[in-house]
Amino acid sequence: MKIFSFRVLLWVALPVVLLAGQAAVAQLPSAGSATGVNAAFVKLFGSVGAFTARAETRVLDRSQNQLVRIPMEFASLDGKVRLGIDLSQVQSKDFTASTLASLKQAGMDRVVSIFRPDKKVTYIIYPGVQSYQELAQSKGETEAAEKGLKLEKSPLGKDTLDGHPCVKNKVVVKSSKGPVLEAVTWNATDLKDFPIQIEMKEKDNTVFMHFTDVRFVKADAKQFEVPAAYGRMK
Repeated sequence: MKIFSFRVLLWVALPVVLLAGQAAVAQLPSAGSATGVNAAFVKLFGSVGAFTARAETRVLDRSQNQLVRIPMEFASLDGKVRLGIDLSQVQSKDFTASTLASLKQAGMDRVVSIFRPDKKVTYIIYPGVQSYQELAQSKGETEAAEKGLKLEKSPLGKDTLDGHPCVKNKVVVKSSKGPVLEAVTWNATDLKDFPIQIEMKEKDNTVFMHFTDVRFVKADAKQFEVPAAYGRMK
């Protein structure tokens, strides 16, 4: 059973693009999970319960050509995850200037997603139009999280990334039914073993999620809530 896919890094932008009538990243792998970010992904951060960071996600094809690059703001608090994306910063040959212009005109060029495992939902928020969507957690995700997930790390060697000494690990997150996520992580020994880079594969594509400006602070709990004035999109 696989409950994680690359859309952990891409699904945030897709609903907006689809609303504009274009599939900017249609060539990328389909999602194995409706909500993308889930408990298995959060497990990669180990015992780090709260942090903020900047993250850059790049997806490469089999020839190592870049398909998409997405800078984002990232925050985690007690299992909750918040991602913020300015779509004007997204780089993809299929994400055109006209698409972005349409999104800006509609007030939907900024997107925030909030993973709430306690509520079994993920929110996609559009601050520009004070609206949000709600995606229910899948049955498979719920069952895996409720039965507990275990993380296994196997050292592959040592490396240095952004000046941080790292242990490069093969990581497998397992449920009672078997592996649900596999990755290679660069865990910085001077940053509480934080995975400053995560590499994952699906079919012929490879994704790298690279973290900078990592701070072990608690983000305001309100950042993981939908603002009361926002309306739900139907």
